[in-house]
Amino acid sequence: MTMKDNITKKLTEAFAPLSLDVTDESHLHAGHMGHRPEGETHFRVNIVSEAFEGKSRIDRHRMINELLAAELAGTVHALALKPQTPTEAS
Repeated sequence: MTMKDNITKKLTEAFAPLSLDVTDESHLHAGHMGHRPEGETHFRVNIVSEAFEGKSRIDRHRMINELLAAELAGTVHALALKPQTPTEAS
């Protein structure tokens, strides 16, 4: 399973998103800190879920970062997050 697949699976199971897009942007960071030639180091996550209702932007980021703590402690160097509620996404 790729890191993208792993991240997608974990986010789907935890947040039952109405919309989820996980993009591997590692190729955009060649030569930067944390980049590996084989990739899977930098990801962009756009997620829409009712689980974020009533949560601040910081709390939403914390929820995702805690869920993906093992990945962040391993090969994932950076996550660009855009967590939204259904109302915010429409």
